Amino acid sequence: MRFAHPWFLLLLGLLPLGAWLKGRRGQQAAFLYSSVRLVHGILGITRSSAGAVLPQMRWLALALFIVALARPQAGEGELKHKASGIDIVVALDLSGTMASEDFEVNGQRVSRLEMAKEVLAQFIGRRSGDRIGLVAFAGRAYIAGPLTLDHEFLLQNLERLNLGTVEDGTAIGSGLTAALNRVRDLKSKSKIVILMTDGQNNAGKVPPLTAAEAAQALKVKVYTIGVGTRGQAPMPYRDVFGVKRYALQPVDIDEETLKKIADMTSGKYYRADSSATLRNIYAEIDQLEKTEVEVKKYQQYRELFPWLVLPGLTLLLLEVILSHTVWRKLP
Repeated sequence: MRFAHPWFLLLLGLLPLGAWLKGRRGQQAAFLYSSVRLVHGILGITRSSAGAVLPQMRWLALALFIVALARPQAGEGELKHKASGIDIVVALDLSGTMASEDFEVNGQRVSRLEMAKEVLAQFIGRRSGDRIGLVAFAGRAYIAGPLTLDHEFLLQNLERLNLGTVEDGTAIGSGLTAALNRVRDLKSKSKIVILMTDGQNNAGKVPPLTAAEAAQALKVKVYTIGVGTRGQAPMPYRDVFGVKRYALQPVDIDEETLKKIADMTSGKYYRADSSATLRNIYAEIDQLEKTEVEVKKYQQYRELFPWLVLPGLTLLLLEVILSHTVWRKLP
């Protein structure tokens, strides 16, 4: 057990002083008499305990509130937290072509984006000791999730990613640059970027190979993944009656550039042309990027102050009720 703000406990030392000063001053008289002979007949009546009990209840309630301010906390045991020293940023393409439904799960068509999010979520779940960040890009790039060990928060950000968030296009160079900016100043054992795209660079101000040179200088390994089947892919659309239909469009992935980026940074290029292939790609990256973990122990604490505030309020309420009922004092 510990106190989060122990200095509040110093206020407890003022309570005896306050009680002593209040005792010296005494209670205000309920009646004033010109002579004590007028109350000679009631001198044998014993003194009520209300004068002692009610102030004690008030001082005890005040003591409970002071201890509550110090925030007592109970330890719930040590938990092990593994930090691998590997920082990973995933740069995910959100261009319009990621709506193509050329993946299949349980006999149902699934879009490239939905498939990428599902497999990425599973990958994040396996990398509990890594700090992972998320960059999304289309016509420009933006930070979708900061580097963090709070993977639940990261998965929430991943789930919120949708097509049409920014202007359409495929700014591969900008996406890679934004990912590099997340890790450039970090002191890590290993820095990794996973770049997923289904097209060619046609937007942004940074050429992909220029961004790759920056990654090479920063010693950031880049794994590139070309997402999409070979040949043609079914792109969904709605006809005039609102019925979902598909139009075939050519798959145009700049594999040559993606391979160069991976080669320049000592990474690897993958082609994900099926749901099984994409899962295997992330499983392989998961196995390639392993390192000895540094185990850190920390204590989880449970707040106890509510267990002090409630009795304190109860005592105050009881003191008010008694002072106006059973131990009511005549004015």
